[in-house]
Amino acid sequence: MDTVPPFIEASEREEKIYGRGACDAKGIIASQIFAAEELRKQGISDIGLLFTVDEEQGSTGARAANKHPIAAKCEFMINGEPTDNDLAIGSKGSLRFSIKTKGKAAHSAYPEMGESAIEKLLDILTDVRKIKFPNDEFFGETTNNIGLIGGGLKTNVIAPNAEAGLHIRLTTGDKPILEMLKKTIDGRGEIEVMSVALPVKMLAVEGFRQKVVRFTTDIPHLPNWGTPLLLGAGSILVAHTKDEFVLKRDLEEAVGLYVNLAKELLSTDKHR
Repeated sequence: MDTVPPFIEASEREEKIYGRGACDAKGIIASQIFAAEELRKQGISDIGLLFTVDEEQGSTGARAANKHPIAAKCEFMINGEPTDNDLAIGSKGSLRFSIKTKGKAAHSAYPEMGESAIEKLLDILTDVRKIKFPNDEFFGETTNNIGLIGGGLKTNVIAPNAEAGLHIRLTTGDKPILEMLKKTIDGRGEIEVMSVALPVKMLAVEGFRQKVVRFTTDIPHLPNWGTPLLLGAGSILVAHTKDEFVLKRDLEEAVGLYVNLAKELLSTDKHR
């Protein structure tokens, strides 16, 4: 791969491509486009490209694409995420939700006249952090991140409301996790679920480095698009950081991997 599409900002002399989304998705889009062009040059036309939006939040793009009639014609779907160019044979699920609490406003000099929603929320979060979530032999450990917290009006007012945003990486279904959360909160606050994606096992193909990844993708929302696979250049460890980058040589390697993987999947004597 001699060039990089212009929407990726990089100097010709740089070994790394920096920028928001460089490894978590722009670089991968570039690799997939180059791979598709190479496959077409080799006379392989039984392929297509699907790009979606909103994967980081509600996967609205994937949900819409899953309803498209062309999905029924797709036998395999190679999703692109930063997997260090390893073939991911499994990915954790995702449970994104908020916990909201209500209190009663009062002058902070007379706290007994009010009820602090913030203190109530802090008590709940302390208990949530103590929950022993179930783990899975294949997917690994269930983890929880308290990513957002806020509430109140002013420092001199007892907070009448508070809210925290949490994100659990599922290794099981979401229902037992929600039951554990409800039992722990015990009516002290309200849970609002924003999105759920279940953990997924994916196709293992010989000849590719393999591993299970901890993050979530659009794959759970694209069941109509055939048997899922997951592979892409870049490291998830630098994704969502201010210095996010992807190595050019990894993008080049990804092109070859996509080409070889597509040809392997299309070989009728092995997979049909």
